[in-house]
Amino acid sequence: MNSLTKPRVAIVGSGIAGLTAAYRLQNDVDVTVFEQNDWIGGHTHTVDVTLDGQTYAVDTGFIVFNEWTYPRFLNLLSELNLAHQDTDMSFSVMSETTGVEYAGTNLSTLFAQRRRLLSPSYYRFLRDIMRFNRTAIDDLANERISASVTLHDYLSKLSLCGLFHSHYLLPMAAAIWSSDLKDVNQMPALFFIRFFKNHGLLSVTDRPQWYTLPGGSRSYIAPLTASFRERIRLETPVRSVRNTSQGVEVVTAVGVEKYDAIVLASHSDQSLALLDESERAIRTLLQGIPYADNEVVLHTDRSQMPANRRAWASWNYQIQRNPDGLGAVVTYDMNRLQNLDGPHQFFVTLNNTKHIKPENVLGRWTYAHPQFGPDSLQVQSGIDRVNSTSRIKIAGAWCRNGFHEDGVVSGEKVAEAIKTTLGIHV
Repeated sequence: MNSLTKPRVAIVGSGIAGLTAAYRLQNDVDVTVFEQNDWIGGHTHTVDVTLDGQTYAVDTGFIVFNEWTYPRFLNLLSELNLAHQDTDMSFSVMSETTGVEYAGTNLSTLFAQRRRLLSPSYYRFLRDIMRFNRTAIDDLANERISASVTLHDYLSKLSLCGLFHSHYLLPMAAAIWSSDLKDVNQMPALFFIRFFKNHGLLSVTDRPQWYTLPGGSRSYIAPLTASFRERIRLETPVRSVRNTSQGVEVVTAVGVEKYDAIVLASHSDQSLALLDESERAIRTLLQGIPYADNEVVLHTDRSQMPANRRAWASWNYQIQRNPDGLGAVVTYDMNRLQNLDGPHQFFVTLNNTKHIKPENVLGRWTYAHPQFGPDSLQVQSGIDRVNSTSRIKIAGAWCRNGFHEDGVVSGEKVAEAIKTTLGIHV
């Protein structure tokens, strides 16, 4: 196809969904990517930190992926000839209310506090984890979980101990989705249990190998965008998008530009703000899965980790006596996750900024994450239908489970939808 006759396609957002869509479309359309930030990559945000003359590349957003549930992302890395390294995805809980500290790595870390060896309630807690795993697998296999049932309603029928709820399942889910505990309870049970099953979280031994990218997650950005980097406009927020009989109008501070189609690959609430009331079908979907902000701090303050060193893990969830209500309080051990060598210990903590020693803070950001509720599955089921009929298309990790693989899948699907809409046959 001659470059002068190529259809013009705009993509709003340079996160993984937008970049994947641009990468898959670049040879068939004249693509332009609009990004409001001064960096490419969205939640892929690696920061260079120099201490005592040594520079460390530390991830503050997207960190890990695995061999089971990230096939499209791994395929993309293979196309880009990028290597990955093994990492440890252990999880711990530390509670100010009960004093419990444990990590799920092995028997020694489960009983990091040796006095738990003599605690009947702690043994019931561990038995209930196994019972939940067996029950959930069986219910899923036999299709006994309705799409309309919330996690709270599902759990209420199982008579599991309080410690299971408060010190295991809900903290783990809150850490995974960066959500408040009350929001986790309102997730669709089917969505939740299917995710846990697919990620090996309903098994003690059969779990996937997890990976990180050497040099930080940003390592894939440059090779992915190398062939269309000049078509990415940084610090260019889109103000509005309008569908007309002549095409799609994109309004920025510079003016109005016309495109043959557009992909809204930003967060659902950001995409919603760009559309007027005439786009009722798309707006309904975008309203169905909101986002919530999480405060993120990169620091070196060890007080955010369990007091018992045996309970340290890659992901460390903190149950607070007086929570601020800002969301899940989680600390990531970045040295452990990224295999960082050196004398300095780096942590990334969500939603506990005021309790981190100021002299240990290396950087602060606010990241938003999708909040899945009772209607999420129904909302997601309508995305393909809208994308097949409108020149305004939507994409993003929120269209599936909210993770990097989901962004890749969404980006690839929307690229195919664009080609179909524009009559491009490859």
